[in-house]
Amino acid sequence: MKNDIHPSYNLCEVTCVCGNAFQTRSVRPVIKVETCNACHPFYTGKQKILDTAGRIEKFNTKFAATDGKMVVVKAKKVVVKSVTPKHTAKRKVLSSAPGKKVDEKAAKAPKAAPAAAPAAEKKPESK
Repeated sequence: MKNDIHPSYNLCEVTCVCGNAFQTRSVRPVIKVETCNACHPFYTGKQKILDTAGRIEKFNTKFAATDGKMVVVKAKKVVVKSVTPKHTAKRKVLSSAPGKKVDEKAAKAPKAAPAAAPAAEKKPESK
């Protein structure tokens, strides 16, 4: 380990909001905490209710307005939209995109029925 780079590790005074204080070792000289083993509900077995921002009063006023009866809320109707799959949806063709190449001669000439195959010529057998 390198010398003179580590912080000093000295005795520290830890004080709680409830008034409990004890000593330990730390790099800080004084530590202040909100709960300790003397006032924490897990260790004491007593429940301590911390009401922040009047949440309990807010709940009691809402509960008193209904006289303890349940309020029935109607379910909203959900509209299901039909979505066309991407493989069946028509794709928009850009005007700058090259179109299909069509053979000009085949496009100008009318399509006629295919002609019957010509009869095969018979050659006389020679000896």
